[in-house]
Formats: sequence, C-alpha cells, structure tokens
Amino acid sequence: MAPQREWFDKNYYEVLGVSETAPPKDITRAYRKLAREFHPDANPGNAAAEDKFKEISAAYDVVGDETKRAEYDEVRRQGPMGGMGFGGGRSGGGFNPGAGGFNYEGADLGDLLGGMFGGGGRRGRQNQSRGRAPQRGADLEATLRMSFREAFNGMETALHLTSDLPCGTCSGSGAKPGTAPTMCQHCRGSGVSDDNQGMFSFSSPCPVCGGAGSVITSPCGTCRATGVEKRAREVKVRIPAGVDEGQRIKLKGRGGAGRNGGEIGDLYVIVHVDRDDIFGRDGKNLTINVPVTFAEATLGTKLTVPTLDGNPVTLKIPAGTPTGKVFRVKGRGVATKKVTGDLLVTVQVDVPTKITKEQRDALEAMAEAFPAAPRDYLGV
Repeated sequence: MAPQREWFDKNYYEVLGVSETAPPKDITRAYRKLAREFHPDANPGNAAAEDKFKEISAAYDVVGDETKRAEYDEVRRQGPMGGMGFGGGRSGGGFNPGAGGFNYEGADLGDLLGGMFGGGGRRGRQNQSRGRAPQRGADLEATLRMSFREAFNGMETALHLTSDLPCGTCSGSGAKPGTAPTMCQHCRGSGVSDDNQGMFSFSSPCPVCGGAGSVITSPCGTCRATGVEKRAREVKVRIPAGVDEGQRIKLKGRGGAGRNGGEIGDLYVIVHVDRDDIFGRDGKNLTINVPVTFAEATLGTKLTVPTLDGNPVTLKIPAGTPTGKVFRVKGRGVATKKVTGDLLVTVQVDVPTKITKEQRDALEAMAEAFPAAPRDYLGV
C-alpha cells in the first residue's frame, strides 16, 4: 500500500488506544471493541460516531496489517521530509522508489474501511450505504405458552406471525414483473464512485445506485422496489424437551426478510411454562410433595409415586421419617441432551382438621402412651 499524507498527521496507535509496541492481538482486540461501539448500525443518524468509526477503521487498516504497519512506522520515523515527500524530489537520507523505496502515488482511501462489519475496502463502504445496498432482515421475537408437561416432553407447534417476506409479486427483486434491475451506468456496476484529486483517490458509494451496482427503472407496484412486503405466515417450531420458563430459543434465518438480497434475520421464541397441579421444578430436577399419615411416618410404609414419564415408582419410607424428609429418585427428572435430573419426593405428614369421636379417643389414648416431651430442650 502506498503511504498517504495522513500517515504523517495521524497517530493511528493513539486512535486505537494502544502503544506503538502493542502486539497484533492487542491491536485487533482494541479495534473490535471500538468498532462495536461506534459502528453506524449501533448509532443510527449519529454523524460523529460514523466519523469516529471511519477513523478507527482507517487506523486498523494500516497498523492491523503487518506489512502496512512496518511501512507506516518507517514513514513516521523518517518524517514528512525523510523520503520522497509529496513533491517528487529526494532529500538526504530518503528512499529511492526505484530501489525499493516508497511510492507516494495516489492511494484509495476507500480501502481503509475494511473490518469485521462490512468486509474489506470498497465492499465494506458499499454495504454501509443507505441506498439499494443489501440490508439484513430484522430479528423478530415471538412468545409461546405451553403446559408443564409439554415443556417436559418437548413439542412441535406452529407460530403465526406477520412480518416482512420476499415480495410475492416480484419474488424479491424489487422490479416490476417481466423486468429486471439494470447495471448502473454511473458506476458501471461497481457501486463505488471515485473522486481523483491528484495524488489521492477518494471512494464513496455511488450516488445513483446507492452502492448496489444496479438500478430499478420499473419498480414493482406491490413493494415499491424494496423487494419485501408485510404479510401473515406460519412458522413451524420444534421445541426441545426440558425447556424452562423464560428460555429464549433462537431460530436462525426465520426472522424478517432482507432487502436487496440481504441476509434473513433470526427469530427468537420466548417460552412461558404453565404451573402443574402435582409437579414442580428445581433446575433439572422435578419435585413432588407426597402426604403421609402420622402412623405411616411413625411405623414406616411403601409409597407409590407418579412420574411425568408415566411410569410410577415405589419408595420405601422407613419408620420414624420426619415431615419434610426428601427422597431422591435418580434419573426421573428433566432430560436434556446433556444431562438428566432426578425426582425429589418430599414427605409431608398430613394433619386432619376434622376427626370423629372414635378418632379423638384413639388419639388421646396414643398421647397417654407417648409421655415423652419433645420440647423439654427449650427450657420453658
């Protein structure tokens, strides 16, 4: 890359916030952080942010490339008068272009805007234009309410949405049926307009086609040359087993249609799970409360407990089991691709609120048979 006058005026290391001895990985990390912060898509209509984005992109295009960085460092070390200069003459200690020195002929500033957002050079500038350049479709959100048992087992369902879709009249071309976009004569299909100013060449998106490289002379009457229209559609969704309340499921490429051949957006499905009358959930574990009588807890018993997979399990409850005791049944909880939880059975002693005279007599006799005072340790 030929050096530019800006190399003498701009300290690209300061622009990126790194030292002149920073390793390449630190330079790349700094550029990506700044690019995300000042990218035009993140700051729509903010001219200052757009200018800043161009500045950091230009800086990274030079010091982010090993060869260009070496040239830049050498030019900065020599100073404006150290090499050929911009007047074509040679001063002492400079470089001879014929002997491998620097060539100060015009350089394309459009190539300075490469990066991770829009591709490199002219194509990056082209994709950032506001004309007919490809634009990614919008990401969409939809909510899905399902029962506790549907969330446990997974399900297939359909969502009904209204969103941007490729125009049904022109099939997304934006042109009237029977016609097609034609090559832009202003930029000859390149999408870029060059402005040569002596030693420098400045590039910008073509003002006629907006960077698309083509123009629509007969626009579609339905979408008015946008290539998309808003209409109802049905999206089939496969919900995996074990989804939880509030989980966000991404369906790539099922969102809004892109414009001018742009990428389709994504669809995010937000899951809401209803409560169950019997079961609860704690992470990947299912929970259930099972009542037992005082006699069962005291003497011990066997309990038959339901499960969500339809196969009941039998638990042996030992004598003297206190209320609130939790028994774990391995592998009968929520199953996902990575792990299967357990079923947690909590035993609760049932206290009747209404009893017959015979039951009261029996309880009073039992109270006399158990004179122990369990609250003696309280000291009151």
